[in-house]
Amino acid sequence: MASQIATGLFIGLMSGTSLDGVDGVLVEFTGQQAPTVRAHVHHGFSAELVNELLALNSAGGNELHRAALASNAVARAYAEIVTALLEAARVTPSQVIAIGAHGQTVRHCPGLFDGSGYTLQLCNGALLAELTGIDVIADFRSRDVAAGGQGAPLVPAFHRAMFGRDHLCTGILNIGGISNLSVLAADGSTSGFDCGPGNVLMDHWCLLHCGEPYDRDGSWAASGTINRKLLGLMQNEAYFAAPPPKSTGRDLFNPAWLTQYLQQATAMGEVLSPVDVQATLCELTAWCCQQSMAQFAPDARLLLVCGGGAYNGELMRRLAHRLPQVSVESTKALGLAADQVEAVAFAWLASTWMNRHPGNLPAVTGARGPRILGALYPAG
Repeated sequence: MASQIATGLFIGLMSGTSLDGVDGVLVEFTGQQAPTVRAHVHHGFSAELVNELLALNSAGGNELHRAALASNAVARAYAEIVTALLEAARVTPSQVIAIGAHGQTVRHCPGLFDGSGYTLQLCNGALLAELTGIDVIADFRSRDVAAGGQGAPLVPAFHRAMFGRDHLCTGILNIGGISNLSVLAADGSTSGFDCGPGNVLMDHWCLLHCGEPYDRDGSWAASGTINRKLLGLMQNEAYFAAPPPKSTGRDLFNPAWLTQYLQQATAMGEVLSPVDVQATLCELTAWCCQQSMAQFAPDARLLLVCGGGAYNGELMRRLAHRLPQVSVESTKALGLAADQVEAVAFAWLASTWMNRHPGNLPAVTGARGPRILGALYPAG
């Protein structure tokens, strides 16, 4: 890790496809030891901003204007997190080398339309630098896409640096809105890809039927019965069988995607209660993650889970049931809380930029080669 990153204090800011808000960390990299998280803050997005970000996932009127204002709103939400982190750690802006800001993904279309495609993460980096007085590194994914890659996942390089162990094959499973797997092979090689839905469909269904943003501990799903017909229909989605490199998001796994399979199952005579649909969606997430492990990490005996899904007890139980030969644990077991991993990863990516070291893994994303990821917005 020492040769790849700049040392010192960095801030990482992550808001994922689950749209549950922003996780921010103030982290210290020494280059010799595991990073030290000095502070961690989570703030939710306002309901108004969540609705606008969801709307921007698909075509609509006056998109350029609305996206620009949403980008400003994301930057302001990020700036509030930065202020809270500095106060919590009693650190001044001048002591922080840079902020790694992921931004909010609203479209992810690598390789489509014109052969290059695009990925779009909303965050006005210039405004964030202006509000915080700290250098901002943002727009990490677009350079990998420009080089022919998927632009995702970007965390496997960090997972290797943080969790890799010699002669031990380990899986790192991040379950946010989308689930992605990093395979840290025993020979030192690293691979990774998006498995499929994580929490995104379960959260949507829970909000629709329970008025809650997510199924706390998976208790609602645990009270239902898996509908095998519906599950089988959803498992036929072509994305699951596609080989890596591959990545996905709300562009595919969204309410319209779910509705088509609900309609197909109903037309076949299935009676679908809301709680049974939730149970089935939970099983779908566990299944696509387990299938990914079975195909690409058959020798792994340890699966470390991070992201919001690590706090879903029912999902973790289903993963453990599907992977009886694998120890399924939270990344907390190795010293990094599950809800901090991705934010620390983007602080790490900012530190690789400062050291002018590539942050992508072409074997993971399919890019033509290693690339320095991100764009710098200097402080005033």
